[in-house]
Amino acid sequence: MSHPALEAAGVGLTYPTRRGSTEALTGIDLRVEQGEFVALLGPSGCGKSTLLRLAAGLLAPTSGKVRVAGQPIARPDRRTGVVFQKPNLLPWKTVRGNVLMPARTLGLDPAESGRRADMLLELVGLSAFANGYPQELSGGMQQRAGIARMLLPDPELLLMDEPFAALDALSREHLTLELQRIWGSQRKSVLFVTHSIPEAVFLADRVLVMSPRPGSIVQELRIDLPRPRSLDTFDNPAFVAAARQLREYFNENLTQ
Repeated sequence: MSHPALEAAGVGLTYPTRRGSTEALTGIDLRVEQGEFVALLGPSGCGKSTLLRLAAGLLAPTSGKVRVAGQPIARPDRRTGVVFQKPNLLPWKTVRGNVLMPARTLGLDPAESGRRADMLLELVGLSAFANGYPQELSGGMQQRAGIARMLLPDPELLLMDEPFAALDALSREHLTLELQRIWGSQRKSVLFVTHSIPEAVFLADRVLVMSPRPGSIVQELRIDLPRPRSLDTFDNPAFVAAARQLREYFNENLTQ
């Protein structure tokens, strides 16, 4: 029997503060199927990034279970790759050296890792910059290097925490198209956190909406748009309708 790539069942998280306990998440139930792209939307402070860290094994829930491919996850696992808002590349390593970093920490075969690093650099369009250094790259190029680094161990599940948030609008649009292309080539399972409704609708098979803290999933919208998607997709009536539906939901329910 095939298990979902990611499953959360009854997940809650409460953490202590100087003022007492704070409930960050409550009653989270979600599934990301194999090969599915799911976007997570919600207001600031609702626990989107916290949920992502639970899925990555960086935090442990205080209630409920988180499973990756049917197995409980309690610590970071090579089956899961994570990209945060900043790629955090090491400035003294080349771009290729940064991509190869997981090979040493995970004990991967050096020769095979080198071949895969070269393939991934080509996939993200950075082959010509392999021997350059991060400071020689634009912000978008650095984020692509971070994505290549995440893909080096060939994880089954990709967790992406607003990876384009720090980019200008044009770079963000370009990286959104690039991520779709990379996802189409690799066909990984993705949970993608974003504040951008258009970004979520463009990329996702399903969009999940979270409530204000304590965060819970309050709406699910399936995106019925053909793939691959292009800039013309933004003018597709189905895209416009989905984006409007999400925007109206936020205006009516989450800004009161």
